[in-house]
Amino acid sequence: MKEILVLVHSVGGNTLKLAREVGRGVETVDGASTRLRGVPPITSALEPERAEWPDDGPALAENKDLAECAGLILGSPTRFGNMASAVKYFLDGTASEWFSGTLAGKPAGVFTSTSSLHGGQESTLLSMMIPLLHHGMVLCGVPYSEKALNETTTGGTPYGPSHWAGTGQPKGLSDSEKTICQSLGQRLATLAIKLQ
Repeated sequence: MKEILVLVHSVGGNTLKLAREVGRGVETVDGASTRLRGVPPITSALEPERAEWPDDGPALAENKDLAECAGLILGSPTRFGNMASAVKYFLDGTASEWFSGTLAGKPAGVFTSTSSLHGGQESTLLSMMIPLLHHGMVLCGVPYSEKALNETTTGGTPYGPSHWAGTGQPKGLSDSEKTICQSLGQRLATLAIKLQ
């Protein structure tokens, strides 16, 4: 059984919802399973209290999860058109994995959620790909042969799934967003099995 690590940072819960849909896609592939983990929250000098991880969230990731996975799908909320600092901090702590080539040759994908329609979804996804490329990972996106990508009026990009959460009254995941998430999970799990 090939485990796909779905690694997520979520504050309001929307990115975690995307992660669970990605995992559903992984689980449709024979021989693949999902290992859902959370990126440990961080603090700053401005907010010395440790950020709390939701009680209903997955276990927090450890670097051994990276070694044990057959592929990685990374999720983060958008912060000023970039990944959240907790995700960057976690990735910055993977120098030993980079040096040893732990992730080299494994497939990787990314996903995000943002509150505004033009809040930098695509730039966030692209920023998340950069460290994965440095690790030597094989990037997997969502092709336009996925019908939902052509029909979505909410989130969804060829770089990876996205969710438009809205401001004020949050929007739930649309059917298109769910389908695009599941498509990425399925594609990446299939690729992981072929590569190994």
